[in-house]
Amino acid sequence: QLVQSGGGLVHVGGSLRLSCAASGFAFEDYAIGWFRQAPGKEREGISCIYSEDGSTLYAGSVKGRFTISSDNARNTVYLQMNSLKPEDTAVYYCAALYYPGPSTFIEYGLSHPEEYDYWGQGTQVTVSS
Repeated sequence: QLVQSGGGLVHVGGSLRLSCAASGFAFEDYAIGWFRQAPGKEREGISCIYSEDGSTLYAGSVKGRFTISSDNARNTVYLQMNSLKPEDTAVYYCAALYYPGPSTFIEYGLSHPEEYDYWGQGTQVTVSS
């Protein structure tokens, strides 16, 4: 399972850190992704990491502002979100994808949420202006 923590209300330009703690599966065999869904919008893949080789992916909407990292000793992935904007307001989810290999990871990591095997409970992030 994946258990999320973090999130909340922040002003424009502020920062938040989300955590995603994994248990019950072999963490080293999975990539962990972060997705978000705003009201009335489709779920958006924003970042993903495969901790075994440090590969990361970022959506253009968050690149340069968000940083994904992994603490393998704690089976936990973090999403550091800086310079937050009102359009970052959404429910954020972490998810685990059985690592499909490097080329498929790049192709699918952010764009195919249906391929993910486990999902966190979701956490609300609200950026107020």
